[in-house]
Amino acid sequence: MIADLRLIVVTDDGLAHPRDVEVLVRACLAAGAPAVQLRDKRSDDSRLLERAVAMRALCSEHGALFFVNDRLDIALASGADGVHLGPDDLPPEAARRIAPEGFLIGVSARDVAGVAAARAEGADYAGCGPVFGTSTKADAPSDPLGLEALARLVGASSVPVVGIGGITASNARAVRDAGAAGVAVARGLMTAPDPGAVVRVLLDPPRPPGLSRPPRRRSGAS
Repeated sequence: MIADLRLIVVTDDGLAHPRDVEVLVRACLAAGAPAVQLRDKRSDDSRLLERAVAMRALCSEHGALFFVNDRLDIALASGADGVHLGPDDLPPEAARRIAPEGFLIGVSARDVAGVAAARAEGADYAGCGPVFGTSTKADAPSDPLGLEALARLVGASSVPVVGIGGITASNARAVRDAGAAGVAVARGLMTAPDPGAVVRVLLDPPRPPGLSRPPRRRSGAS
């Protein structure tokens, strides 16, 4: 299965406040966002499932993929297309044994060993970052990877790589040119006055004038 990972909209209630996350996600989907990841570390299980079911329905309306961050149980119960697992979550190989056929599993990876092992461990893609400096995740490493390190991870990866952390409309092209299959964006969309307009740029980021297209790097097996 080849998933459309060009852009994953990552929700964040704190960044969206006082606006409603669902309203912002709807605007992103209407603009063509191909995937949404529900990230909610504050709600209790009942509320989280309720939100996931509603977000699943919204993504289905627009033909978009729906992921749940961290929680495989909530992802499965809500009928999500996949889950994104961090280093402290259920191991991807264990999640793969539980998940149905076609269920997508993303993992966070920051080094060559992590991306190289991703497919063997049951992952379908690796989220690598932060590519640039970010304050969205309190537990994110303070030192960003940078584009050169991201390109090395892409070259070593057995699965598509999605760049995350500090991604904006102005630097998304550089992340794609480093070989990433796509970008995951939270702050750049949750705080945008017009998230739909940002989505359209992120899906087709402009190339700076005078720059030619660099050779494509391998972005991993599909």
